[in-house]
Amino acid sequence: MSTVGIKSYAYCLNHAPETGSFYGGTPYEARHSGKEKEYVDALPKHLQTYEEALHYAPNQTYIGGLSYEEFEKAKTPWTENRLSDAQRYGKFGEIMPEDEFLGLISACDEFELVWLEKGFAESVSAKLAKDPVVTEAVVKRVVRPKNMKDLADIEAEVKDREALPLHFGGKVVGCIRMGHPTDACLTAHVLMENLAGKASGVLALLHLLKNSGLAPTDLDFVIECSEEGAGDVGQRAGNNFAKAIAEVAGCVNASGCDVRGFCAGPVNAMIAAASQVAAGARKNIAVVAGGSIPKLYMNSRDHVKKGLKALEDCVGSFAVLLVPDDGTNPIMRLDTLGKHTVGAGGAPQAVTSALTFEPLQAAGLTFTDVDRFAPELQNSEITAPAGAGDVPLANIKMIAALAVMKKAIEKADMEAFIKKHGTVGYAHTQGHIPAGVPFIGPACEGIRAGKMKRVMIIGKGSLFLARLTNLADGASFLIEAPTGGGASTGAVSKEDVKSLILEALSEIAGKLN
Repeated sequence: MSTVGIKSYAYCLNHAPETGSFYGGTPYEARHSGKEKEYVDALPKHLQTYEEALHYAPNQTYIGGLSYEEFEKAKTPWTENRLSDAQRYGKFGEIMPEDEFLGLISACDEFELVWLEKGFAESVSAKLAKDPVVTEAVVKRVVRPKNMKDLADIEAEVKDREALPLHFGGKVVGCIRMGHPTDACLTAHVLMENLAGKASGVLALLHLLKNSGLAPTDLDFVIECSEEGAGDVGQRAGNNFAKAIAEVAGCVNASGCDVRGFCAGPVNAMIAAASQVAAGARKNIAVVAGGSIPKLYMNSRDHVKKGLKALEDCVGSFAVLLVPDDGTNPIMRLDTLGKHTVGAGGAPQAVTSALTFEPLQAAGLTFTDVDRFAPELQNSEITAPAGAGDVPLANIKMIAALAVMKKAIEKADMEAFIKKHGTVGYAHTQGHIPAGVPFIGPACEGIRAGKMKRVMIIGKGSLFLARLTNLADGASFLIEAPTGGGASTGAVSKEDVKSLILEALSEIAGKLN
């Protein structure tokens, strides 16, 4: 059995209500179509303050300010039962205010694309300096002369050269400039999305380094798995978010690459990273994903229509550190991976079987051997008003039904199975973010505390977005308690024996000579 250790993890949210109200996918389209004035005008009245977002139970669960067990017991609806005591920093990461996030975006700019008003830049740099993970080098990048301008210069850039204004506190505090006058991949809008993804990824990686105790210079490799694609007209998604993020975080000895797969991307990235660590190709790897501005307020049209708070106001990010299995950390198994094959079809039952039953059967396990299944962990207070229902609940119901079909449980035990083995969703609708990976942290914490033995992380997605195929996609893996003996290699092959004999004979011959 091939295994790797999960040493540490980080989860962060960047509160961005004003940015989202202008540039989130749904409000942006509505604003530019000119056909939904009522919705556009009403949206600002439905935005959460930073304090409201801070005291919202799902957000605190994401950053580790609230344990998953506490979250399960939290009174619902969460919007009407805000936490009385909530902090910016949790065990896994933080919820960063919007002004500091804009400053961090500026710090991640290498090409004078981001201009911040001088006073605003100085203000946010002072705030960022107080963040325990933000380095002095990052803070200094916020107040570089080339990135600080007078408000008049910023307004002229917006009016005359198609820059996008950046807002905070109801005022324009900066802008993002275009990278090329004709290249559609380098418009100000696309560059803003990419820089925000980079900045949120940087924050997650900085928290990961702090949580793990790993020096930035000791990180070997980064795999980034967000939804954005960076490139130009000649190479639309050549990327490398991974190295760009590592650069700002000071990981000078790391290299990296990007893995893309929409909602299944993070799970595929975890498998790719773990395979390299298990093979000895890399000493340690950070799997990182920044967040997605287009997903902000994606469902807000329905939230506004129903008089609800628009909750999709945070850019989410995460990072996980994988290391060789030394017998002390929770392990990720590589001998029993779920995969949704081309021939499996898109029927929910077929997808669920490919990602749960088949890998469990291959490992000699059954459904009840898994303490928790963690598929799509979207917050139901976001998805239900938009007509998508409770997505995590729908997933565990499908798994329970399959367990009955495979005679792993009785039909009468379905409700008990759902309650015991399901997970309540608490992630923002950031596409790739909810797909299983938010539960890696709680799973490892539960395993370390002896409360869990085995958890299945499931990433699912659709591949029709680029109009290439209608296929569904998915992958899964198991997290288990450490064995205490390090990685197991299984049976020794005839080739291994032959190699060892030849090596020994060579050493003897050398000594004789």
